[in-house]
Amino acid sequence: MLAVWQLRRLVKAARRANRVDWGHGWMNLLDGINRLFCYRYHRLNVTRLRLPRSGPCVVAANHVSGLDPMLLLASARRPLRFLIAREEYQRFGMTWLFDAMGCIPVDRERKPEQALRAALRALKEGEAVALFPHGKIHLDSDPPRKIKKGAVRLAHLTGAPIIPLRITGIRGAGGVVSGVLLRGRAQIEIYPSLSPDTLSEQALSEQLQQILDGKG
Repeated sequence: MLAVWQLRRLVKAARRANRVDWGHGWMNLLDGINRLFCYRYHRLNVTRLRLPRSGPCVVAANHVSGLDPMLLLASARRPLRFLIAREEYQRFGMTWLFDAMGCIPVDRERKPEQALRAALRALKEGEAVALFPHGKIHLDSDPPRKIKKGAVRLAHLTGAPIIPLRITGIRGAGGVVSGVLLRGRAQIEIYPSLSPDTLSEQALSEQLQQILDGKG
């Protein structure tokens, strides 16, 4: 009976915490659970990301752990469509969830252009696309790594602004599972948006690199 009572409390709390309509009741419930987890357990400092209420945007963040996408989802007030490596997308038991979230798998070895086209379609339909330009987990203590061109290309091809974010305070930084399990004080630094209308691709890439590397 106690377990049932606790479960009911969790469901009620998750429904109250839910901020995004994903089109399915169970997805909205997961949204609420994720927000509770990020704010109460990981003590996320950001109330909400400064994203356009509607229309396309490219959300670009540094990548320090497996917790990162959960933090971005918890602080967003609209669905985010993540570009995700195909090997992660095909992780056992997770594909159904990634599909429900609208994730876009990237086959980096064979046909990465397919993911680019899918992301372009999403942006042209007014959606928010999120990605980690370093391409994999990268810590400030690691050797410098040049960011990939995807975020900048998407912005210039669609006119969508880039929303640069920097994640810090992750106790399990460097690991996929440890980042989720070890309690830290998660922080998201929000920077002014970068407009492809006023910056060349090179200037946009350089500014984004500086921000994601903590030098902006």
